Amino acid sequence: MRKKVMRLCALTLSAACLSVAAAGAARADTGISAVRLSAAPVSPAVSNRTGNNQTFSPGSLGGPLGVGQSLQTVDYRVPAPEGELRGVWISYLIWDTLSAGESDFRRGVDEILDNCVSWGMNAVFVHVRSHSDAMYPSEIYPWSKFVSGSGGSGVQGRSPGYDPLAYFVKAAHARGLQFHAWFNPYRITGNMMKWSEVSSLSPAKRWMSDADPSNDRNVLCHDGEYYYNPSSEAVKKMVVDGVMEVVRGYDVDGIHFDDYFYPELDDTVEGRQFDLPEYQASGSGLSAAQWRRNQVSDLVGRVWKSIKAEKPQVLFGISPQGYVEHLRSDHNLFVDIDRWMSEEGFIDYIMPQLYWGFETKTSSGAPAPYAFMENLATWRNLKRKGKVTLYLGLGLYRGGTAVKDYNEVSEWLRRSDIIARQVVEGRRSGEVAGYCFYSYDSFLQPEAQKETANLLPLFLGK
Repeated sequence: MRKKVMRLCALTLSAACLSVAAAGAARADTGISAVRLSAAPVSPAVSNRTGNNQTFSPGSLGGPLGVGQSLQTVDYRVPAPEGELRGVWISYLIWDTLSAGESDFRRGVDEILDNCVSWGMNAVFVHVRSHSDAMYPSEIYPWSKFVSGSGGSGVQGRSPGYDPLAYFVKAAHARGLQFHAWFNPYRITGNMMKWSEVSSLSPAKRWMSDADPSNDRNVLCHDGEYYYNPSSEAVKKMVVDGVMEVVRGYDVDGIHFDDYFYPELDDTVEGRQFDLPEYQASGSGLSAAQWRRNQVSDLVGRVWKSIKAEKPQVLFGISPQGYVEHLRSDHNLFVDIDRWMSEEGFIDYIMPQLYWGFETKTSSGAPAPYAFMENLATWRNLKRKGKVTLYLGLGLYRGGTAVKDYNEVSEWLRRSDIIARQVVEGRRSGEVAGYCFYSYDSFLQPEAQKETANLLPLFLGK
């Protein structure tokens, strides 16, 4: 997930190896922002503690109020709905911190999942494909470099010698955690993955190096990064087949896409037109923007139908960037959010990334339409158009950092109860069925500890 003007080539699955503070500034207008772990995961303490063994209590600040910091106002009396989802995103950046050796890998996974349980979570959303790769033995994609080494030492296409996904799923279920397999359908390079690192076993390299020029445009280079062409029939089939490989082979509870679809395009600038030749060759009477939306919707619909035909109980959902007007852009993403929310046959749930605080302003100083309460109202209205379940993606990584929100002092520095209040407002609405937090490592970051201390009592009943 990423900065939502979606310049995929510059930022991918939120990934640059940013510190939490830098991530907060870089993601000022949203997106899942991945940060590198500053320390290894810690073993969970008893259930009334945070993941880094700091005791908390409702409203705890862990010390005196900072400059301009407000008192906490979390209403812990608002009840959770039955079956509330409480998830954590575990990205490829977390995989990259784990040892490639099987016994150490298992210990690392156990530690991660034990921490999630100790925080009151009941689901994990785990990357199984981040860069046209696989965290499991695949007949389509090469092994991910993030499972064949740690700390950036992995090599795409090199097997770790065992099935890490099988253990991750088994270990999650043993702890009562749902396991949702997280995919990036189109991304090949970007953020810790260079074209020179792409394995010769990758479908991308095979298409680009065979003697058949007709399939060369299945792979497109845009702003220096490589993506699969969303309008390619061969690409759509490959993505669906890759999803179904996991659905059939593993006891997953869900399939999850984030917001990486089309990069930011400009059809008036040579080199930034992406699949414009395919649009022109199609003879479509639609606008280029709507034609592109239809390409994404075609893929999404195929994935949903394939899953339901095989395992109807497996959920399929998407976590788009959180500001609806960006989703309706004619220049990037091309997410037909109004269609997906009103018509059946696309998604079971939507999980918008609502990463802004309550007091976010625009650059002019006016209240932002994507500030939390206004944005929540927008998504509630969309939910009422159909039967799609609404979850919220919340940005714990922003806690305690200088997020650029156009306040004199960032709301995220003045308050440490933002995420907790967002959960409460979601519960109070009666229309939000759960939450997922970006990201796992944010629960362990020092900057987010006060925010975490105010959040966890909502899940642990303290």
